[in-house]
Amino acid sequence: MVTRLVLVLGDQLSDGLSALRAADPARDIVVMAEVAEEAGYVPHHPKKIAFLFAAMRKFADRLRHAGWRVEYTALDDPDNSGTITGELLRRAAAHNAKGVIATQPGEWRLITALNELPLPVHVIRDDRFIASAEEFEAWAKGKKQLRMEYFYREMRRKTGLLMEGDKPAGGKWNYDHDNRKPAPDDVTFTGPLQFEPDDAVAAVLELVGQRFGNNFGSLHPFWFATDRDQAQQHLDHWIAGGLANFGDYQDAMLADRPFMYHALIGLYINAGLLDPLDVCRQVAAAWQAGKAPLNATEGFIRQIIGWREYVRGIWYREGPDYTRRNALGHTHDLPGLYWGKPTDMRCMSQTVAQTRDDAYAHHIQRLMVTGNFALLAGIDPWQVHEWYLAVYADAYEWVEAPNVIGMSQFADGGIIASKPYVSSGNYIDRMSDYCGGCAYKVKDKTGPRACPFNLLYWHFLIRHRARFSSNPRMGQMYATWDRMAEDRRETVLREADDFLTRMQAGAPV
Repeated sequence: MVTRLVLVLGDQLSDGLSALRAADPARDIVVMAEVAEEAGYVPHHPKKIAFLFAAMRKFADRLRHAGWRVEYTALDDPDNSGTITGELLRRAAAHNAKGVIATQPGEWRLITALNELPLPVHVIRDDRFIASAEEFEAWAKGKKQLRMEYFYREMRRKTGLLMEGDKPAGGKWNYDHDNRKPAPDDVTFTGPLQFEPDDAVAAVLELVGQRFGNNFGSLHPFWFATDRDQAQQHLDHWIAGGLANFGDYQDAMLADRPFMYHALIGLYINAGLLDPLDVCRQVAAAWQAGKAPLNATEGFIRQIIGWREYVRGIWYREGPDYTRRNALGHTHDLPGLYWGKPTDMRCMSQTVAQTRDDAYAHHIQRLMVTGNFALLAGIDPWQVHEWYLAVYADAYEWVEAPNVIGMSQFADGGIIASKPYVSSGNYIDRMSDYCGGCAYKVKDKTGPRACPFNLLYWHFLIRHRARFSSNPRMGQMYATWDRMAEDRRETVLREADDFLTRMQAGAPV
């Protein structure tokens, strides 16, 4: 029998992985590897590295118990070649393997590396996604605008989730209008289920602490689930305690309740410990059993079968150069406050501190705080992309790049977003408690303590006026600017310029 290698990457920890289904445990050998190239192509958060290494080791054991031969390379193995392709070539030589079976990776650099491997490689579609690249292309072909809402409706029809015949449950496709409430006085959900590290996880934590202890991010306390059973327990815990209020408050932010009612499930789905369609079915079942309202259920399911599938389709369709797009010509360097240097902006310091501690921030913190600020300040979108890819435990290129390059930074010129997601400090004040106690004053539009978001909002609009003044969703803002007194306009732009100059010079802001 001819032996083949079966590559299983760190974000492919699924029993039903297409590469495993195409292989034969009687003759083929699974290859898994912790390699320096993958751990270091950006300065990953130590919690992210530890999560993946621990989950990989446990999944390798799971495969062995299921009858597979597994060649696993630990990071500190003296024979470790340091790359995925190097490990495939090393194992191929050791076992006289004649080819490789792989599920398509979610990062272009790995796709390229497999294409250049001097071994026959059979790359199979990752069918953990509901829509194939071909399906997405067929949907997108000929459309002037690729709006997620309409793609989402196709995914609802395809899966049957929240459908009553050919009609959406409740008579509406989208309940987002009901899901924009500001933060409540009290959050009743206890937050994500936390797990005490077992011996296997403790060994990984020691290794990661030694090798990556200087990376941005706190390794301890470490409480992520690291196998499928734990991830399912985490999901059960959230469905029972968090789902019912998730919809109402999914956009809200509180400094002392970083998780609010969010599921914190992206890292488990994206690594393969949970199947996205199965998760959605469990959430839909909770609604059908009367345990959660429709607006919460639909809002969650839309994020999975709508947004998640949509951004993956965009990533593949736009190709390897997508992360280098810079439609607005932004060139400022990412300031040190993103890496924890002091700032007087409480919303930024709170979100960055939460990111440092938990390798997590929810979608509004990412979009309307750290992302909004980077866009207003004219930060190079490639640097913003690299930061998000590094610091969040759920981040892989296929999901992170469209969210940052497209949705957050408008660097793709409007493929994803119909307008830039920018706001003054008023939005953050309405949706959070961050502005209370901030050294800046959100009500001040100019002056020494004016909220930087207020100044930079107008600065952004004016420096990009030629592009956006004709946008029907932004015309009112330009009309407001034009009604301002000329001396006030001059003050706003001067103070914004001063702020940006100080920030780029490395001064605390």
